[in-house]
Amino acid sequence: MDVLTAMKNRRSIRKFTADVVEDSVLRDLILEAGIWAPTGNAQGWRFVVITDRQILNRIKSVSPGLLGNPSAVIVVCHDLAYALKTGGEFGVKTASLMDTAMAAQNIMLAAHARGLGTCAVASFHPEAVQRIIELPEHICPQLLITVGIPGEVCTAPKRNHDVIWFNSYEDERDA
Repeated sequence: MDVLTAMKNRRSIRKFTADVVEDSVLRDLILEAGIWAPTGNAQGWRFVVITDRQILNRIKSVSPGLLGNPSAVIVVCHDLAYALKTGGEFGVKTASLMDTAMAAQNIMLAAHARGLGTCAVASFHPEAVQRIIELPEHICPQLLITVGIPGEVCTAPKRNHDVIWFNSYEDERDA
């Protein structure tokens, strides 16, 4: 599957089958895609893969946006101490978010290309997740990605193509 096809066809999946995604798939394919994402050269992302059902349920209890019963949840984190050391305040407030977002996108596209469903979840309590999975204080969860075998097929919503300008922003609708 080429990258553009993956981008156009990947959907946020919230309903999964009971089938398990093998750890080797999560490690070798999906997380490999995450570490090859563009970065501000700091590479301060950290990935914690949760497959234990009890831990998943605890995370789910503090994550209103986590729907369905995924086989795994990837907690995409950033080492904020490392971000501060390598990029100062910009590293902590901006670069760390950009880096983890780009890693997450790579992970979700690689998962889709492999026939897996994913959903990015930003609606969760970071401090609670940090406690549940025993992260040190400087490792901050920034996004959850649910992963599983899709139990539904979703169609893409229409996209607005009137969003591109060259050299300056001129919108006749503003006139």
